Amino acid sequence: MEDFMNYVADANRYGKAEYRRCGRSGLKLPLVSLGLWHNFGSVDVFENAKKMACFAFDHGITHFDLANNYGPIPGSAEKCFGRILKESLGAYRDELIVSSKAGYVMWDGPYGGLGSKKHMVASLDQSLQRIGGDYLDIFYSHRPDPDTPIEETVDALEYAVRSGKALYVGISNYSAEQTVAAAEELAQRGIRCLIHQTRYNMLDRRPEPDLFETLDRIGMGAICFSPLAQGILSDRYLEGVPSDSRAIRGHFLTEDKVRERQDLAKKLAKIAKGRGQTLAQMALAWVLQRETVCSALVGASSTTQIAENLEALENTEFSSEELQQIDALTVLEN
Repeated sequence: MEDFMNYVADANRYGKAEYRRCGRSGLKLPLVSLGLWHNFGSVDVFENAKKMACFAFDHGITHFDLANNYGPIPGSAEKCFGRILKESLGAYRDELIVSSKAGYVMWDGPYGGLGSKKHMVASLDQSLQRIGGDYLDIFYSHRPDPDTPIEETVDALEYAVRSGKALYVGISNYSAEQTVAAAEELAQRGIRCLIHQTRYNMLDRRPEPDLFETLDRIGMGAICFSPLAQGILSDRYLEGVPSDSRAIRGHFLTEDKVRERQDLAKKLAKIAKGRGQTLAQMALAWVLQRETVCSALVGASSTTQIAENLEALENTEFSSEELQQIDALTVLEN
């Protein structure tokens, strides 16, 4: 796989970077991690993707998060990141945390998705082929499977660790009850369930009542995706819906969803302005003020966006008055 071309990482990449321990493990993750759900697919410009990944690493972002179905087309984000490793970041592989997931539909037939051992192991092997290399740092069950016993899904996670194909395992989109079941089953086999990847932001606070308390109790870390609510919690949609925005192309995020939350976003932006932050920066800082959260996953379409997100770390403290103002606006939303 060695190639690496001429990339040399910034010698000061760890100078201002901040890391947080993942639950009660020895692994630390950067407070901001880069998610490759969008803008790293086969329909995107590779040089921009490579530029973003290298910029992120040059600024201390060591964690890159994938899934088997990220693209579009499904699988192409892993291929893209594999090429980035080959052409640049591969020389620093021991400084990276690379994760991927299995569980959403990836191919036709009865074994193309969900939580059977057949699907999970096949998907893990396919991910490694696309990314290159011998192992992932974290391998996730991407979603619970109501028709597969948790013992079987855990069989696949255990296999990933014992085969050396993953250093750690985690779960995503599991309820608090499902989280306990998976963690206990893994613990019986002498394996730690390291991390839970969950959706969490000011507009979606569902993990607060049960999930975060459960994670604290059993010693798992949380990494949060969609901390900006797919861009609603950013300045991009404050004055309307741009014609070139993701909301216009709409699948997960639609123009109607944006307009429903526009007034609320404007009110939150006023609080952010009082803190000397953009709305996106405050949204990230808010997610990270909970110690259970070891990292916030951000997506980006440019290095400028990554730089703006990292500036959120310059002010992650909230006054009680600020938190009360945010709660007054968002608790009823949930």
